[in-house]
Amino acid sequence: MKRRLAFLFLVAGLCATAPAIAAPFDNWAAIVVAADNRAASGAPTEVFDNARRDIANALAGIGFTAHNIQQYSTQPENDLITNPLPANPLSIYNSMYKLSQEANAGCFVYITTHGAPLGITMGKDLITQRTVGDIIDRSCIGRPTVIVVSACYSGMFIPVIRADNRFIFTAARADRTSFGCAEDLQYTYFDQCFLESMPMASDFVTLAAKTTECVAKREVIEGATPPSEPQVYIGATVGPTLPAFGAPGT
Repeated sequence: MKRRLAFLFLVAGLCATAPAIAAPFDNWAAIVVAADNRAASGAPTEVFDNARRDIANALAGIGFTAHNIQQYSTQPENDLITNPLPANPLSIYNSMYKLSQEANAGCFVYITTHGAPLGITMGKDLITQRTVGDIIDRSCIGRPTVIVVSACYSGMFIPVIRADNRFIFTAARADRTSFGCAEDLQYTYFDQCFLESMPMASDFVTLAAKTTECVAKREVIEGATPPSEPQVYIGATVGPTLPAFGAPGT
């Protein structure tokens, strides 16, 4: 009996001291930006902030570490639960760089907002693709980086910020709008499909494919034309460096 008890105590001790299993994106820096709070009509909307909060939560569910996920909003004072940082280029430029020094294995960037052929809206300003590229270059140069831009005309980002170490997924072609920026919706079509597809995907390549399929079906149902046709760019070296989705470390 004594020997059995000693064995059980030994096993319990080994279990208690077993090292934690690292999550797949444990040392990745992630930012999620809701860069506007107006609908296409000009009325107030929560679609971008709703996506911002829920995408941040979804990232934690596939292996990103919660304290390495930063959220940004154009109305941060309205969210006292997640306490996002202000969504402006200087704030993102400085805080993303600091985060990327602490979590330096890779970068994830998600921006949801309105778009135009020459850039995206960030509050009252139009931010060019090159400005976004400069922010990412400063923090993530040479690191595997996933960039998702949910906005009209967002395919325009690909030729401007593409690099071998980057996976870029946009909500529309460079010459097409995306849909769902309304005051009465919870998310834009693309953001909703991205969220709905995450539980069914094992990696970012699969997620992009499933999201694209979902968007196409939604646009047909809603009669939204011409189709937005989300775009994917996969850099020459980034594929093998992207972890598969998993669960948070334990």
